[in-house]
Order: sequence, then C-alpha cells, then structure tokens
Amino acid sequence: MIDTKIVTAIILVAGNSTRFGQNRNKNFEKINGKTVLYYSLKAFDKNKYIDNIIVATKEEEISKVKDIIQQENITKSIKIVIGGSTRKQSVYNCIKDVNSDIVIIHDGARPMIKQEYINKCIENMDKFKGVTIGVKSKDTIKITDENNIVINTTKRANTWIIQTPQCFDRKILLKMHNKYKNGDVTDDCELLEIDNHKIKIVEGDYTNIKITTYGDLSIAKEFLKQNS
Repeated sequence: MIDTKIVTAIILVAGNSTRFGQNRNKNFEKINGKTVLYYSLKAFDKNKYIDNIIVATKEEEISKVKDIIQQENITKSIKIVIGGSTRKQSVYNCIKDVNSDIVIIHDGARPMIKQEYINKCIENMDKFKGVTIGVKSKDTIKITDENNIVINTTKRANTWIIQTPQCFDRKILLKMHNKYKNGDVTDDCELLEIDNHKIKIVEGDYTNIKITTYGDLSIAKEFLKQNS
C-alpha cells in the first residue's frame, strides 16, 4: 500500500538554462511575483503523499534556494543536494542520499503541475516500478537516421510527449544508475526500459509546460491566471 511507503520528492534546478537565453537560471525567474521554483516546491509541499523533499541545485546557487524555502514557508523537511553536470548525475546524487521507498522526480521549471497528477503518479506505484506523466502527441512523429532521412512513422495514438513528475522504486532506480553509469539518458524511465521494466504513462495535460525559453514565462503566467 502506498500509504505505508516513504515518498521523497526530488526537484531538479541544477541545469544550465541554455535555451532560456538570459544567462541566468530560469528557476529563479518570477511569475506573478513568485519564483518558478516556488510553484513546484509548493505543489509537493502540500501533497498528501510526500514525506520530504530534496532540491538538486548548483553549489553557487544554494543560497538562492535556501532564501526561497525560508521566504515561502515550506513546511516539509527539505534537503539541498549539489547537482551534477547532467540531469542523470543530479538525480543520482539525490537518490543515493535518501532512504525512501519511492522517489518522485520533477523539473523545477514545470510550475504548472497539478495535485491530481502527482497523486496518480504515486498511486500507480502499487503496480509498477516506474510511472511518468505524459500527453499524447498532437502531431505526426517521424523517426529519421542521422542524415534526416525518414526510417518510419509512429502511430500517433501510441506516441507520447513525456513530462514530469516521474515516479520510481528508489532501490531499482539506484541499481539502474549504478549499472549504467556510462552514457547519458534524457529521463530516468529510459534506464528502467533498458532492463525491460514496464513503465506506466499517466495522461496529464498540455498546461504542464516546462519553462524552456523566455517566452514560456508569459504562457505560464496566463495558465496560472486561468487556474487561479
């Protein structure tokens, strides 16, 4: 039963924000007077399943994260971990530093995450070792070779755009990180997929955007206005 398991939320803010184009970490930008990171922190802080939170950040930005935590009155236990040079390394630094049963990993730059998706992600861990939020692709997706020549076309009904949060059995995820130390992956589901673990996709919605470019701040602001 999920209620008997310890669940740790891992929030990733250690990226370089290269595509954001402002020479600063997008997680500290403000939407309606609050930082992007605040919205993610608050969502997991008030969730009924979450026992504690870890934030992975750059060493030079620890003080900024601490200030946000203190200013916004986050009530759950929070630990700050220094992230790595890649997403994979940041996750590894977090999961080896906690003893929870389940970890739920979220991009700090997705401020629109809703409680129902956090809940569904965790609740599906009764049956699966890995669960992710995603949305069905609205467009036709084609697979190409390195020369941009089409190899095949995916069936749109079975093609998903993956978001976060993503939930995992912590021991299994740690085992996969140790087993596949070399090389990089774009998300942690891929590590489990390599060893043929079944990953469940829970359908979310298209408002759960990731702040990637500066213009995304305006989109998130509008979504927040609609949902307030």
